Amino acid sequence: MDATVPTPQRSFWKRLFLSPREPRLRAGWRLAIQTILMLVLLIGLEIPVVLLALTLHWNTAGALSTILNTLVELIAFSSSIYLARRFLDRRSFASLGLKLDHRVFPDLLAGIAITFVMMGLIYLAMSLLGWIHFNGFAWHFDPLPVVLGQLLLYLLIFIIVGWQEELLSRGYHLQTLSSGVNLFWGVLISSAIFGALHLGNPNATWVAAVGILFAGLFLALGYVRTGQLWLSIGLHIGWNFFEGVVFGFPVSGTASYPLLRIHVSGPVLWTGGAFGPEAGLIVLPAILIGALLIGLYSSWHGHSTRQYHDNNNPT
Repeated sequence: MDATVPTPQRSFWKRLFLSPREPRLRAGWRLAIQTILMLVLLIGLEIPVVLLALTLHWNTAGALSTILNTLVELIAFSSSIYLARRFLDRRSFASLGLKLDHRVFPDLLAGIAITFVMMGLIYLAMSLLGWIHFNGFAWHFDPLPVVLGQLLLYLLIFIIVGWQEELLSRGYHLQTLSSGVNLFWGVLISSAIFGALHLGNPNATWVAAVGILFAGLFLALGYVRTGQLWLSIGLHIGWNFFEGVVFGFPVSGTASYPLLRIHVSGPVLWTGGAFGPEAGLIVLPAILIGALLIGLYSSWHGHSTRQYHDNNNPT
């Protein structure tokens, strides 16, 4: 009879820092390093922008400053995640769910269309309840070239925000956490982090953070159903654009350039008040309808009911 060869016992330090399945850091350490790297890049890139703004006396709320700050965040988010994925996770950047194939544009457009329906229903419901007073369209207050310029500016900004926040939350956070625990906890914890990150927004409360958590669960559904990030990115872009620019609500506490000029006077518990619909109960039925539409779309276009695959497998 052959003797059983005992499995070598790993040292305390290896168990603390290294994954038991392969030679890379544990998920928590990878997340921590990516976060530190992102913060370093953000601060390092923001300093020259601030100094330049002070030197040239820019309006810190002006279009140029807004664009530069958005680009700083784009570089910091994307670069830190690329480096972490490549050198800490030992995976390809595309394996986060960024495969370029024939489904990219349909998924993006479907996400945008789904959120148009959601935000339209929120606006319609609040109007029927008498919670919205319509004051006019943007072109009643500003010249048409200004309206078109602001429209394009915020479309660009929300495209960048949709990319970078989904790359971080449904990309690196969700998938790294899932590799350390499982998909359920990866989705839940990454959505909770997503909510907490919005506590620094204007007019944010813990109720608003819980609302953003539910929004994070909704956005994660796009990834879980397709195995790619494109649907979630489309959902994020459409959510912000239609909520703020088209229907005139605050976007997570921040103002954009609304085409519909409205005043919301309903109960804050339902409307979300100055933070926007994410902080109100009105968003919950909209999320349920959006989730149903995601399910219908993913089934109709050949995505399996649970096509999530562990992108942390060797690639």
